[in-house]
Amino acid sequence: MANAAERLRAIVEESDASEQSLVVVNRTEVDPIQRLLATTFDEQSVDVAEADVPNTEDDMVLLVRDGEIVASSSLQSVMDACLLVNSDLYRSGAGGIERSRAPSVITELDETVFELRGFPASAKEKLILVLISRFIEGGALDHGSGVLRATFQKLSRLGTESGTREVYRRLSETDLEVHVYGVDDWTVPAALDVETHAGSHRGYRDSWCVMFRPSEDAVRHAALVALETGPNEWVGTWTYDAGKVRRIDEILVDGF
Repeated sequence: MANAAERLRAIVEESDASEQSLVVVNRTEVDPIQRLLATTFDEQSVDVAEADVPNTEDDMVLLVRDGEIVASSSLQSVMDACLLVNSDLYRSGAGGIERSRAPSVITELDETVFELRGFPASAKEKLILVLISRFIEGGALDHGSGVLRATFQKLSRLGTESGTREVYRRLSETDLEVHVYGVDDWTVPAALDVETHAGSHRGYRDSWCVMFRPSEDAVRHAALVALETGPNEWVGTWTYDAGKVRRIDEILVDGF
């Protein structure tokens, strides 16, 4: 029988987004911004293009899938969320949980498989996963009930990352059932009212998951699944498919 890490990898491998691209429309920002956006998605299955479109607002980003526009965001919001910041914004301050910081052209890239590198190989790629983690946590906080599960590799990240700890404090004060998972290298204080799960198998060491299963089926389910494939190198995706989210929930319950 497949172990937890293998089952999570299967979730990632079955993701298959359609052909899609991010198109910057009527850009007035300087060239380095366009290059930075292109660099952020370099080597990914998302093309970055540019177009001038009459009777359309300047400095907009469109997510185009199979020839149709499925989401739009201001270039400024994309810059603020994942171009002109680093992951410390989300780790050191709770502001990253606010959903306004997650532009829809990024959050709607669900079912896209990303292969990402962290610092120092890349200063921006891994930030996409951090942004989506906060987006899912923000959705759970807004709803306030259901189940949220998150794997941290090491529980000590709740101790060293003040912004992350503050996010989970806020989550624990709702009616959510909050579960955190990681290698047992730090004692989660009783004041942080979460259910702690500790272990040392590959699922604990290699996975980065944030799963929200709401209390009502009509509310959007969400889950991020990523696996470390090398030193600070990741393959991952996120999904809003309720059936897939429930499968991820089962893997975390049964395999951790």
